[in-house]
Amino acid sequence: MEELQQVKDQIKTFVKECNDEKSLVLLDKLATGKMLRSKLVLKIAGVTEQSVKLCAVIEMIHAASLLHDDVIDEADTRRGQPSVNALYDNKTSIMFGDILYSKAFTELTSMPHEIAHTVSSAVTLLSIGEMLDVDLTDSFNSSYEKYNDMIYKKTASLIEASAKSAAILAGLPKENYALYGKNLGLAFQMIDDILDITQDSDTLGKPAMLDFVEGKVTIPYLLLHERLEDKSKLESLYKKELSNEESSWIKEMMKETNALADSIKLAKDLGNEAIEAVKDEKDSETLIFIMKAMIEREF
Repeated sequence: MEELQQVKDQIKTFVKECNDEKSLVLLDKLATGKMLRSKLVLKIAGVTEQSVKLCAVIEMIHAASLLHDDVIDEADTRRGQPSVNALYDNKTSIMFGDILYSKAFTELTSMPHEIAHTVSSAVTLLSIGEMLDVDLTDSFNSSYEKYNDMIYKKTASLIEASAKSAAILAGLPKENYALYGKNLGLAFQMIDDILDITQDSDTLGKPAMLDFVEGKVTIPYLLLHERLEDKSKLESLYKKELSNEESSWIKEMMKETNALADSIKLAKDLGNEAIEAVKDEKDSETLIFIMKAMIEREF
């Protein structure tokens, strides 16, 4: 998409303005994802100088959070490419993340106050969400509220802020678009958590059922735990390399208790609520299509 290239060019311009050669080298090492947040902003606000700058700021914030994430998770790869902390070291990854954050905040100061406040508040939530995510892997979490709060802060808050800020730029009903963005983020994370169980390793590009091994009690495990009469077996498998037999038992129990089916329904309900929020808005067909493509898929 030509407009996404404009966003990438704007990010490069912002980093060039930092007058640091190494930062430009590091920027080239970052693996580009789907740029979901930018697609959302440009779809809601159209392609203007202001909207492209907003996208660049949001992508820099997202990239900074991933640079820090990779250090926390001790990840060697990001989107199939070597991560910055693997290519250099943790210190470089953290400091480059800080540079991207700082420059993004500098650019936010010249944007309308409500947009600057919306985006910067989301970054605070994002950081808290990251801390919650780490804390929740300490022991078996059986609280749906804690899981929901964590995925809202860590994943949905910046998507919510992106949609809301774009609506402010375009003079559209900001609360409707904020709800759409929030639910898109929540459903996106839930579906990601569900696919970890339903897809095989080749499709995922990582070992299947890795979340539970890494200490993440995601929505299907939460519902399963709640519904099992004897919870001890599931709890004993937490953070353990699972044998084929153990993986099969978890999947079987998820089917028997409807934990998997009800997790999918929860994600779909969030998606449908988001569709309702924007369905009467002008040019909302693409937003509805994005959500439907995500929730009406094969699990």
